[in-house]
Amino acid sequence: MITADSKGLSERKVVVWILRALSYFVYFYLIVVEIILFIGFFLLLFGANPSAGFTEWAYRNLDRVMAPFRGIFSPIELGTTTADVPAVFETSVLFAMIIYGIVALLLSALIGWLSDRLWQLRSAEEQAKADAEYQQQLAAAQAAGHAPGQPATSAQPTMTPQAGAPTPPPPPAR
Repeated sequence: MITADSKGLSERKVVVWILRALSYFVYFYLIVVEIILFIGFFLLLFGANPSAGFTEWAYRNLDRVMAPFRGIFSPIELGTTTADVPAVFETSVLFAMIIYGIVALLLSALIGWLSDRLWQLRSAEEQAKADAEYQQQLAAAQAAGHAPGQPATSAQPTMTPQAGAPTPPPPPAR
Protein backbone atom coordinates (compact mmCIF):
# COMPACT_ATOMS: atom_id res chain seq x y z
CA MET A 1 0.00 0.00 0.00
CA ILE A 2 1.17 3.48 -0.72
CA THR A 3 1.74 5.72 2.28
CA ALA A 4 0.65 9.32 2.46
CA ASP A 5 4.24 10.54 2.08
CA SER A 6 3.37 13.57 -0.05
CA LYS A 7 7.00 14.44 -0.70
CA GLY A 8 7.63 11.59 -3.13
CA LEU A 9 4.10 11.03 -4.42
CA SER A 10 4.34 13.55 -7.24
CA GLU A 11 7.66 12.19 -8.48
CA ARG A 12 6.41 8.61 -8.38
CA LYS A 13 3.22 9.63 -10.15
CA VAL A 14 5.23 11.23 -12.98
CA VAL A 15 7.46 8.16 -13.35
CA VAL A 16 4.47 5.79 -13.45
CA TRP A 17 2.67 8.05 -15.95
CA ILE A 18 5.74 8.11 -18.25
CA LEU A 19 6.14 4.32 -18.02
CA ARG A 20 2.47 3.86 -18.82
CA ALA A 21 2.71 6.20 -21.82
CA LEU A 22 5.76 4.30 -23.13
CA SER A 23 3.95 1.01 -22.61
CA TYR A 24 0.98 2.27 -24.59
CA PHE A 25 3.31 3.32 -27.40
CA VAL A 26 4.97 -0.11 -27.55
CA TYR A 27 1.57 -1.83 -27.27
CA PHE A 28 0.30 0.19 -30.24
CA TYR A 29 3.41 -0.81 -32.21
CA LEU A 30 2.80 -4.49 -31.40
CA ILE A 31 -0.80 -4.24 -32.58
CA VAL A 32 0.39 -2.75 -35.89
CA VAL A 33 2.98 -5.55 -36.19
CA GLU A 34 0.27 -8.17 -35.62
CA ILE A 35 -1.85 -6.60 -38.37
CA ILE A 36 1.10 -6.59 -40.78
CA LEU A 37 1.85 -10.23 -39.97
CA PHE A 38 -1.79 -11.19 -40.48
CA ILE A 39 -1.99 -9.42 -43.85
CA GLY A 40 1.37 -10.82 -44.97
CA PHE A 41 0.43 -14.35 -43.94
CA PHE A 42 -2.72 -14.33 -46.06
CA LEU A 43 -1.01 -12.67 -49.02
CA LEU A 44 1.63 -15.41 -48.97
CA LEU A 45 -0.96 -18.12 -48.45
CA PHE A 46 -3.04 -17.08 -51.43
CA GLY A 47 -0.06 -16.34 -53.68
CA ALA A 48 -0.65 -12.61 -54.14
CA ASN A 49 1.10 -10.89 -57.03
CA PRO A 50 4.31 -9.42 -55.54
CA SER A 51 4.47 -6.63 -58.14
CA ALA A 52 1.18 -5.06 -56.98
CA GLY A 53 1.66 -1.89 -54.95
CA PHE A 54 -0.14 -3.01 -51.80
CA THR A 55 1.54 -6.40 -51.89
CA GLU A 56 4.98 -4.78 -52.28
CA TRP A 57 4.26 -2.58 -49.26
CA ALA A 58 2.99 -5.51 -47.21
CA TYR A 59 5.96 -7.76 -48.07
CA ARG A 60 8.45 -4.95 -47.34
CA ASN A 61 6.93 -4.41 -43.88
CA LEU A 62 6.63 -8.14 -43.33
CA ASP A 63 10.36 -8.53 -43.95
CA ARG A 64 11.09 -5.88 -41.29
CA VAL A 65 9.00 -7.45 -38.54
CA MET A 66 10.04 -11.00 -39.49
CA ALA A 67 13.80 -10.31 -39.22
CA PRO A 68 14.26 -12.14 -35.88
CA PHE A 69 12.15 -15.10 -36.99
CA ARG A 70 13.45 -15.87 -40.49
CA GLY A 71 14.78 -19.38 -40.89
CA ILE A 72 13.20 -20.86 -37.79
CA PHE A 73 10.83 -23.02 -39.82
CA SER A 74 10.80 -24.01 -43.46
CA PRO A 75 7.92 -22.60 -45.50
CA ILE A 76 5.51 -25.11 -47.00
CA GLU A 77 4.81 -24.51 -50.69
CA LEU A 78 1.20 -25.26 -51.62
CA GLY A 79 1.51 -24.88 -55.39
CA THR A 80 1.29 -21.98 -57.79
CA THR A 81 -1.54 -19.62 -58.61
CA THR A 82 -2.70 -18.63 -62.08
CA ALA A 83 0.01 -15.95 -62.29
CA ASP A 84 2.78 -18.49 -61.57
CA VAL A 85 3.22 -17.08 -58.05
CA PRO A 86 3.79 -19.76 -55.41
CA ALA A 87 1.26 -20.03 -52.60
CA VAL A 88 3.20 -20.51 -49.37
CA PHE A 89 2.13 -21.60 -45.91
CA GLU A 90 4.70 -19.59 -43.93
CA THR A 91 4.99 -21.21 -40.50
CA SER A 92 7.58 -18.66 -39.38
CA VAL A 93 4.97 -15.92 -39.77
CA LEU A 94 2.55 -17.89 -37.59
CA PHE A 95 5.26 -18.35 -34.98
CA ALA A 96 6.03 -14.62 -35.06
CA MET A 97 2.33 -13.83 -34.64
CA ILE A 98 2.23 -16.03 -31.54
CA ILE A 99 5.37 -14.50 -30.00
CA TYR A 100 4.33 -10.90 -30.70
CA GLY A 101 0.86 -11.72 -29.35
CA ILE A 102 2.30 -13.07 -26.10
CA VAL A 103 4.47 -9.96 -25.71
CA ALA A 104 1.39 -7.79 -26.37
CA LEU A 105 -0.58 -9.68 -23.69
CA LEU A 106 2.22 -9.22 -21.17
CA LEU A 107 2.42 -5.54 -22.04
CA SER A 108 -1.34 -5.23 -21.62
CA ALA A 109 -1.01 -6.68 -18.12
CA LEU A 110 1.79 -4.21 -17.38
CA ILE A 111 -0.39 -1.32 -18.56
CA GLY A 112 -3.18 -2.51 -16.27
CA TRP A 113 -0.80 -2.72 -13.33
CA LEU A 114 0.65 0.73 -14.05
CA SER A 115 -2.84 2.21 -14.35
CA ASP A 116 -3.78 0.69 -10.98
CA ARG A 117 -0.57 2.01 -9.46
CA LEU A 118 -1.30 5.49 -10.84
CA TRP A 119 -4.78 5.35 -9.32
CA GLN A 120 -3.27 4.37 -5.95
CA LEU A 121 -0.80 7.25 -6.12
CA ARG A 122 -3.57 9.74 -6.96
CA SER A 123 -5.67 8.43 -4.07
CA ALA A 124 -2.75 8.68 -1.66
CA GLU A 125 -2.03 12.21 -2.84
CA GLU A 126 -5.66 13.23 -2.32
CA GLN A 127 -5.62 11.60 1.12
CA ALA A 128 -2.43 13.46 2.03
CA LYS A 129 -4.04 16.76 0.99
CA ALA A 130 -7.17 15.98 2.99
CA ASP A 131 -5.07 15.07 6.03
CA ALA A 132 -3.11 18.32 5.73
CA GLU A 133 -6.32 20.37 5.50
CA TYR A 134 -7.76 18.53 8.50
CA GLN A 135 -4.62 19.19 10.53
CA GLN A 136 -4.74 22.89 9.58
CA GLN A 137 -8.39 23.14 10.59
CA LEU A 138 -7.67 21.34 13.83
CA ALA A 139 -4.73 23.61 14.62
CA ALA A 140 -6.76 26.73 13.78
CA ALA A 141 -9.65 25.57 15.96
CA GLN A 142 -7.37 24.75 18.86
CA ALA A 143 -5.61 28.09 18.53
CA ALA A 144 -8.91 29.96 18.42
CA GLY A 145 -10.37 28.01 21.32
CA HIS A 146 -7.36 28.35 23.59
CA ALA A 147 -6.29 31.90 22.82
CA PRO A 148 -6.03 33.81 26.12
CA GLY A 149 -8.48 36.65 26.62
CA GLN A 150 -10.59 35.89 23.57
CA PRO A 151 -14.01 34.37 23.98
CA ALA A 152 -15.06 31.83 21.43
CA THR A 153 -17.55 33.40 19.03
CA SER A 154 -19.64 31.87 16.30
CA ALA A 155 -17.27 33.36 13.69
CA GLN A 156 -14.38 31.34 15.06
CA PRO A 157 -14.20 27.64 14.22
CA THR A 158 -14.68 25.26 17.09
CA MET A 159 -14.22 21.54 17.25
CA THR A 160 -17.38 20.81 19.22
CA PRO A 161 -19.92 19.12 16.99
CA GLN A 162 -23.35 20.64 16.76
CA ALA A 163 -26.41 18.49 17.25
CA GLY A 164 -26.96 16.37 14.18
CA ALA A 165 -23.80 17.58 12.40
CA PRO A 166 -21.40 14.92 11.24
CA THR A 167 -18.04 14.90 12.93
CA PRO A 168 -14.93 14.90 10.76
CA PRO A 169 -13.17 11.56 10.57
CA PRO A 170 -10.02 11.15 12.61
CA PRO A 171 -6.76 11.29 10.70
CA PRO A 172 -5.51 7.88 9.54
CA ALA A 173 -3.04 6.08 11.75
CA ARG A 174 0.51 6.28 10.53
